[in-house]
Amino acid sequence: MTNTLSHAPAPAAAVSRMGASAWGRIAICIAIALPAVVFRIGGFAPNAVVDLLVFGGAVVAASFLLAWAAEAAQKDIAGALAIAILALIAVLPEYAVDLYYAFRSGYDPSYEQFAAANMTGSNRLLLGFGWPLVVIISLLVARRFVRTGSLPASATRVLELERSSRLDIGFLALLALVAFLIPLMGSIPMWFGFVLLAAFVWYLWRAAKVSDGDDDDDEELVGMAGNIASMPQRARRWTVVALFVVAAAVILSSAEPFADALVDSGSALGIDSYFLVQWLAPLATEAPEFIVAALFALRGMGGAAIGTLIASKVNQWSLLVGSLPIAHVLGGGTTGGLPLDSRQVEEFMLTASQTVLGVAIIIALRFHRWSAIALAALFAVQFFVTDTNGRWILSGVHVVAALVVFWVNRREVLPTLAAPFRRPSSPAFRG
Repeated sequence: MTNTLSHAPAPAAAVSRMGASAWGRIAICIAIALPAVVFRIGGFAPNAVVDLLVFGGAVVAASFLLAWAAEAAQKDIAGALAIAILALIAVLPEYAVDLYYAFRSGYDPSYEQFAAANMTGSNRLLLGFGWPLVVIISLLVARRFVRTGSLPASATRVLELERSSRLDIGFLALLALVAFLIPLMGSIPMWFGFVLLAAFVWYLWRAAKVSDGDDDDDEELVGMAGNIASMPQRARRWTVVALFVVAAAVILSSAEPFADALVDSGSALGIDSYFLVQWLAPLATEAPEFIVAALFALRGMGGAAIGTLIASKVNQWSLLVGSLPIAHVLGGGTTGGLPLDSRQVEEFMLTASQTVLGVAIIIALRFHRWSAIALAALFAVQFFVTDTNGRWILSGVHVVAALVVFWVNRREVLPTLAAPFRRPSSPAFRG
């Protein structure tokens, strides 16, 4: 998939190919991140709220750099593997914050609740807000193609997923079923973490196999990713690597003070710290991921947009959850793994049940408009249902609704569950 140019332009010409406005956006992100670097090096910490704004802004700015670089990297990586890697890189800021909470919980038990809070919040935000967002955008974009006769009228009501999504959905279905073991065990044991990490490695390997057999034409990249991708091969790769390195350095240096500021700001502002960690942190770290997916949808690439977010869910349920007990032990916790209190058990149950419903909705590789609206509505309801009994009832609603949808699409269940085990050339795998 790599484009090789026999006559590469001079470095100055390569730089001009990207455009002053594109370099200007990169410079703005670096300028936003710079105060956090100064604070970190100088040891400045005026107060929790200022720290939250400075380090939170740096994480968001670095997340945009990561998203642009990851999307441009698709120029050199093909197919389902590109989607998997893009999804992994896009959620790295969230991983940095979440793993810090898990690591600190090893020597500070008061932080145990926050590792689970950040993970469950980001997971539900991704499915309850991200999935409906890109579906609605895709269906609205399809209207103009329907008017020209390029698409049938049904394209404004149903988003057709790409066939390669069958692999991701299969993995997500298996992980969603396994996720119910977490609330049953009341903890995330070390052995369970290693199982999930093995599942992630297996997922990447299978995604690479699908990419080997992917003969689709390259998708045209636009916006910042398009500017970077239009550069000659060598200049493009150096630019992508530089963005990755700068963004990673900013995120790694900002993750700890940002995570601590979230907790401390709750007390300073009179807001529940658990709520801030569960919802404000994911909004900051996942905003670029949502924007990347929304841009895909606006370009008429709805299948790729939802595919990116589905792959992110797989990453979260495998790599992220699997890493939490390991980080906890490395921080000084017991080898039994990451313990969960009753509130965290409830949160995991709600998150797992929502994931099962999401799988049921997309298992037929079709995402209906009303399904997107229903997902968004159920996601909104949880903010008004705050008591334990209400959360368990909402989890039950998710499961019952999922069973009904699974029954309607019962012919798709076995092929989807078998997709992670099938060869890419298998007709059943291709859906």
